[in-house]
Amino acid sequence: MLNPDDFRFPSIEALQAFEAAARLGTFERAAELLSITGSAASKRVSGLEGMLGVNLLQRDGRSLALTSHGREYLEQIAPILAQLAAVPLHRRQVQRQQRLTLRTPPTFARQILIPRLASFAEACPEIELEILLSSPSDGQDLPLADVEVRGDSHGVAAGERLLEERVLPLAAPGLLLGLPRPWTPSMLAGLPLLRSPLEPWQPWFRVAGLDWPEPCAGPRLLDLGMTLEAAANGQGVALARPSLARAWLAEGRLVALFALRSAPTHHYHLRSHQASPASQRFAAWLAAICREAVAQGREFLAAADD
Repeated sequence: MLNPDDFRFPSIEALQAFEAAARLGTFERAAELLSITGSAASKRVSGLEGMLGVNLLQRDGRSLALTSHGREYLEQIAPILAQLAAVPLHRRQVQRQQRLTLRTPPTFARQILIPRLASFAEACPEIELEILLSSPSDGQDLPLADVEVRGDSHGVAAGERLLEERVLPLAAPGLLLGLPRPWTPSMLAGLPLLRSPLEPWQPWFRVAGLDWPEPCAGPRLLDLGMTLEAAANGQGVALARPSLARAWLAEGRLVALFALRSAPTHHYHLRSHQASPASQRFAAWLAAICREAVAQGREFLAAADD
């Protein structure tokens, strides 16, 4: 039997303040979530640190970052808070709006999420979605989001992938003027190829039967949206997914050069850092709109070929 004298249990309010501050990155944003003042949130976390005898958060002006102790403690207490929140008897009679923070790559946000946000608001009016942008160069000390779309992962199971489609070369019509028809993969030797570590060319070269090395000339673009915009401005050929390029394709600023496609090197998937009914509903909605985006990209290219 546990002896209460052997333990020091913190208050639920202190744990909630720490979890919110760690996830949102500032005491002010944590306070807004908890309907308290920033000073109160800071005092609750300081009291928790004093009770535990370790620093959980590193303060840098208004910004917060987890210490090693804080990261370990957050992993331990977050599931416990989630379990307590899931108990029906703990819920208020009037359900408050739930906030869900999402971190996502910029191009995925602009081309997949933003055009379809109205459908999420209609399907889940009780969930307030806050979207934070990420990039492959971001460090590991960013505030945790509830859910995160990652687009730089290799080993993702087929059933967990978002935007399950193949990539193909796209270019501005003006870049292709004067090139003899029919276009063939070998003609790429005379065209600038836009480089991105997120979508290397060699897998597509192999599908096309080209024994070529990875391009080494020209700028390296870490954002797929920048790569597609550069291609639309006639600066080179981009390798991309039709779903992410659909806006440029629909405007006629990009066209597909060939029907040949290759599997993408990296895969998009959703990672949940804070399990909740809101994150589960968002995951189901996201999977559905990604299937829709892939189907629309496929249909657009098929119509363009007719």
